[in-house]
This record gives sequence, structure tokens and C-alpha cells, in this order.
Amino acid sequence: MHNDKITEGVKCVVNTCSYYKEGDYCTAGKIEIRPRNAKSSNETDCATFEPNGFK
Repeated sequence: MHNDKITEGVKCVVNTCSYYKEGDYCTAGKIEIRPRNAKSSNETDCATFEPNGFK
């Protein structure tokens, strides 16, 4: 789900994501972070990521 509102409290610096908004904001209606059994932030990924031009 994509909208033009920023997701409060979420900072995103991945400017190749279609949900990225200038200023390091995320405009996804919701976000999903994986995997469930991660032991550190290095082991996590944003499963909401969609490359620019995908939608």
C-alpha cells in the first residue's frame, strides 16, 4: 500500500525504494521487517521494499 503520507517514526535512507521520500522518510502504509529469528540489526531486512518503478 502506497500513499504520500510519511510513516511517523520510520527513517529510511534507501532512495531506490518506491516508498522513499526525500528527507529520509518512508511512505508505505505499513512496514514488515524480517526475519523472525534475527539476532542483530545486520540480520534484518525491510520486506516492504519495492524498487523504484515497480508499482
